[in-house]
Amino acid sequence: QKEDVEVTLLPAGHCPGSVMFLFEGGNGTVLYTGDFRLAKGEAARMELLHSGTRVKDIQSVYLDTTFCDPKFYHIPSREECLKGILELVRSWTSLSPYHVVWLNCKAAYGYEYLFVNLSEELGIKVHVNKLDMFRNMPEILYHVTTDRHTQIHACRHPRDDDCFRGNRLPCGMTCQNGTPLRIISIKPSTMWFGERIK
Repeated sequence: QKEDVEVTLLPAGHCPGSVMFLFEGGNGTVLYTGDFRLAKGEAARMELLHSGTRVKDIQSVYLDTTFCDPKFYHIPSREECLKGILELVRSWTSLSPYHVVWLNCKAAYGYEYLFVNLSEELGIKVHVNKLDMFRNMPEILYHVTTDRHTQIHACRHPRDDDCFRGNRLPCGMTCQNGTPLRIISIKPSTMWFGERIK
């Protein structure tokens, strides 16, 4: 049997290029989410998810997400998380040019929202190992740098924890102009919210 199926890719908001798949055919409509992160109201603004003024009838949803678990009873919004991190980074980096923040990011993608907003708010570019993955994303490329002489780092090392134990950055920076760096580490991870007790 042959059947025509229309496949629509919808932004998943997980990391640049991440999508959800909307399958529409004679036997109904199916949404496959994959990992996604949408703010309240974002789905309502997705025109391709609507037919006229209402949401399309979806018979099945395949919800494939790490956090579809009751233990994640509350995950703060991106805005709430950004505000907290921004306050911490601003208060630390304003102490002196030698006060540096290391964003201990375990994955290669998914932190772009954080990098862009920190850079815009503080006027400090974020140090990363390579720019290759951002070459086709100028809106992100402008906010990252391979210059280690910055106060915000998201550089990576194969053994990040071992590297940080010596109170230095994965890129090897320990001082600037002969002055030792004062480093704090922030580990941006949604996993922490599953470890909390209600």
